[in-house]
Amino acid sequence: MYASWHPTEAFGVHWDDHDVVVVQLEGVKRWNLYGATRTDPLRLDVEAPEKPDGPPVAEVVLQAGDMLYLPRGWWHAVAATEGRSLHLTCGLTPATGHHLLVWLAGQLLHSPTLRAGVPTVAGPAERTAYAEQLCKEVSEALHPHIVSEFAASMDARDPGRPAPSLPHVDGIPADPGLVLALTTARAALEGADGVVVLRAAGHEWELHPSVRPALEALVSGARLTFGDLAERSGLTVEQVAALATELVSKDAAAVSQPR
Repeated sequence: MYASWHPTEAFGVHWDDHDVVVVQLEGVKRWNLYGATRTDPLRLDVEAPEKPDGPPVAEVVLQAGDMLYLPRGWWHAVAATEGRSLHLTCGLTPATGHHLLVWLAGQLLHSPTLRAGVPTVAGPAERTAYAEQLCKEVSEALHPHIVSEFAASMDARDPGRPAPSLPHVDGIPADPGLVLALTTARAALEGADGVVVLRAAGHEWELHPSVRPALEALVSGARLTFGDLAERSGLTVEQVAALATELVSKDAAAVSQPR
């Protein structure tokens, strides 16, 4: 959230390494937009984008209630031209190919090739053999569905929005009127080998298939009472409370009183 009350462009002409959505809350703010001088710039890059040359390509004046979308890498300068001004900036950080390859390296840590020392002091034949084996394993890991797997992993690791479960800090009672909801909208639910796998808030649980109806409702974004969840899944309220306690302990869910 940015507040300003004088016409000086506080940050000068600059760019961001993520997309930006701006919502003007109060007053007026002038945005001079210059476009991008480098495709998909990164904060830690091999070279810095060149500064824009010439006047802005557009001048946008935001009034209270207006919204502006600014693509990643676009140079811009902002000033409050008519006194007190307040706006909210939402940064949308992209997942780049660099992020995918770093994640993939983590997925391959079981590989003896990746775990072994790089043969930096070995002869040419050993270095070549290592490089070929590494290339083979990485190439096989980069299968056609790797982007989908990466996206699912990102969803499972999303921390969501922290929410308190007061006053139940020492355990959650088996109260059919308590309401349970996940704190992240990006939880993933799968099933394999007679178990239900829930991934949320950076954690993974393998659960009995009987909890699937309850979890499906929670993953869809529903806020349901313990009684509703028990009825949907055929569990007891005590079992739902135990499930809630586990999810809340990992910040994947929160309980509250009915609204």
